[in-house]
Amino acid sequence: MDYRKFLGKVESEVLPYFGGATVDAASRRLRVSTPPAPGWWRFDVQGRTATAREPAEPRGLDGLPLVRGHLWGSRLVREGAVAEQVQLLPEEEPPRFSPVRTRRWHDGTLVFEELEFEGEAEGTTRLVLEEGRTLAEVKAVPASLRAAFGYAVLESASHALGIRFSPVEVRGQVLTVAEGGPPAAEACLRRLAAGREAQVRVMEARLRALEDQRRREEEALRLRAELSRLRSHPRHLERQAQGMSRVERSLESAGARLLSTRRLGNERLEVTFGFMGERFISIVEADTLQVVDAGICLAGSDRQVTLESLPSVIREAIEDDVLVITRHA
Repeated sequence: MDYRKFLGKVESEVLPYFGGATVDAASRRLRVSTPPAPGWWRFDVQGRTATAREPAEPRGLDGLPLVRGHLWGSRLVREGAVAEQVQLLPEEEPPRFSPVRTRRWHDGTLVFEELEFEGEAEGTTRLVLEEGRTLAEVKAVPASLRAAFGYAVLESASHALGIRFSPVEVRGQVLTVAEGGPPAAEACLRRLAAGREAQVRVMEARLRALEDQRRREEEALRLRAELSRLRSHPRHLERQAQGMSRVERSLESAGARLLSTRRLGNERLEVTFGFMGERFISIVEADTLQVVDAGICLAGSDRQVTLESLPSVIREAIEDDVLVITRHA
C-alpha cells in the first residue's frame, strides 16, 4: 500500500468555527491553518489540518444533544439556572428572553439551532423587567425564564454598583433575585464583593509573609540555581514546548479547554481556559503545573492544587454555590 496517497488525501467537512487555533469534528480536533471569522465553514481537511474554503449552511446538528432554554444576552439559561454561552447566534439579535433550541457540539460547546415560538410568559417577563417589578406574583413562568429574568436584574444592579459578576458566582441566588427584584440583586452583589475583599486580605497577608527577608533570600538563591541549570541545558527550548503540550493535556483530561498561555517571570505561566461555560485565568509553575494563583477564592490553599485538579475544584465550588472568581480578563 502506498501510504503517501493516504496521507495526502483531502476531505471536505462542514464544521462550526468558534475562534482559536482549532476546530472540532465528530471524532478529532483539527488545527486551523488560517483562522477565519467565527461561523459555519466548509473546510478542506488534510491529515490533522483544516483550511477554511467558503461559508456554509449548518450541518450535522441532528442527533446531537438538544438543549433548550431562554436567552440572557448571548447566554442560554437552562434548568438549574445554568447560564452557558451560545455560539453562532443569528446576526440579528433575538428579542430579550427568547426561547431557543441549541445543540451540544462534539467539544461541549452550545451551538444555536433556532428560535422557538414564544408564549405569553416571555412578553409578560419583558414588561415586568421594563417596569422594574418582580416575578413574585407572576404565575406560569418557566424556571429557565425566571432565572434569565434574575440574571437580567443582577446585570442592571451590577452596572449601577460597579460590581462585576459571573453567572456561576450567583447561580444559587438568581431565583431569589427574580422574586425580590433590585434590592435582592444589590444584596447578592455586595455579598460577592465582600467575599472578594476577604480574599484580597488573605492574599495581602500572604504577601507580607513572603516579604520576610529570610524567605526572600532563600527564594532568590533557588531561582539563581534554577536559572543556571536552565541556561546550561541544551534542550531548554524543547522542554518549554513540551510544557505547553502538558498544559493542554492536563486541562483536556479534566474536561477543560486551553484558550491561551502567557509566560511570566520566575518560570511561571498564566493559563487561560474555558470550563463549564466560563473563562478562568490561573497562574501555575511552568515545570510542575502546581497552582500559584487559582484565580478563584481558595482561602489561601492555592498551592495544594494542580492545574489538572483545578477544574474539579471549580466544579465543586459551583455545585456548592461558593465560587468567587478573583482574576478577570
